[in-house]
Amino acid sequence: MSWAGFKKSVNRAGTTLLQKTGQIERTVDREFTEEEAKYRTFEKECQTLQKDSKAYWDALRQMTAAQTRIAETLETFYGASDRTSEGAMAGHAYKRSVDDLDAGFGRELDMPFRTTITEPLGKMCAYFPVVNEHVTKRNKKLLDYDAARSRLKKLVEKPSEDPTKLPKAQQENDDAKEVFDLLNDQLIAELPQLLDLRVPYFDPSFEAMIRMQCKFAEEGYEKLSGVQRYFSDNVRDDYAAGQLDAQVEGILQEMRELSICGGN
Repeated sequence: MSWAGFKKSVNRAGTTLLQKTGQIERTVDREFTEEEAKYRTFEKECQTLQKDSKAYWDALRQMTAAQTRIAETLETFYGASDRTSEGAMAGHAYKRSVDDLDAGFGRELDMPFRTTITEPLGKMCAYFPVVNEHVTKRNKKLLDYDAARSRLKKLVEKPSEDPTKLPKAQQENDDAKEVFDLLNDQLIAELPQLLDLRVPYFDPSFEAMIRMQCKFAEEGYEKLSGVQRYFSDNVRDDYAAGQLDAQVEGILQEMRELSICGGN
């Protein structure tokens, strides 16, 4: 930071302190305050959306990876005794299906998700530091204007013996106001425009998200439904009737009766 910049920072800190103690009047701009509040909400929502979309995609990756590991274990369980049994064939079919799903996820969905969702979100969020820099600059110029206005007011109320001080203070006040008004008017005009563009900007991403979710669900249903042919037709009915739970409990009871599982 240059010496001039350091002096400005010190002066602004002093102005802020004097405003807090009521010695310098603070400019209240309700129009800007309202627009900034809307912008801050939008900024927070976009950052949350960016974080959640990444978490969603990471969760899908983890799910397909876990599903593959489950399939490997089940294939080993069912194929250990008789590779020609229906259970072994079902385990192999399940493994083949989830492998296809996992490969298709990386091949067909990963790149579209990045280009239609991750990258647009990243580009939108990249604007926020630029906008925030303008807001910060506007706030600094407001402090300069408030300080210049206060000095002018004091000279008007209590004129100095030096006739050059009042014109100089008036010029400093006018210059500070001009700079502040320029930045303030620009933000008040452009912040609503930025927010108005959010819906048309995110429309394609929203549609892409829905289409990719549908594709993932449809392919999963299509591939995994083929595994059902290895099970008896009455399995689904037994499950609905609660009979599968009873079968599982029966097997567990047989295991409890084994000495190595804690039986007497």
